[in-house]
Amino acid sequence: MGYAEQNLMPGEEIVYKAKLHWALFLRPIGPLLFTIIIAALGSISSDTSFFQCLTVVFFLLTIVTAIFAVITYLTTEFALTNKRVIAKSGFIRRRSVELLLQKIESIGVNQPILGRILDYGTITVTGTGGTKEPFETIAEPMELRKRVNAQISGGG
Repeated sequence: MGYAEQNLMPGEEIVYKAKLHWALFLRPIGPLLFTIIIAALGSISSDTSFFQCLTVVFFLLTIVTAIFAVITYLTTEFALTNKRVIAKSGFIRRRSVELLLQKIESIGVNQPILGRILDYGTITVTGTGGTKEPFETIAEPMELRKRVNAQISGGG
């Protein structure tokens, strides 16, 4: 049972659950490419110890980045209920947002070019009083926005 299910109010039910997009796992590719390039340079260099140290550093950076991506993927929830939008992220340091549907002024979607191609983006929920809550790398962000707007207008 996830965070959203544990924090439902009486009479509240989950209408839609969004997930993070697998593109989150592309982040470790940068350090991995540097690891490969440095290892290749080290194989043709006369000073191999320097390149071996750099290779180890970038390889460890790749592993740490991959671990953070997995933890983020496994510990992030985004749910739409018949009464609220519930979002939770984090394992050790938790960030949670719960906005009543009637307190939502707008829900924006920001998609970079790769996000348009792979169908992910940043959802920004703006509540009354101007509070803005961005959530990055959400899969199918336009579908989520459509569902939130339908729930707000009563078309569920």
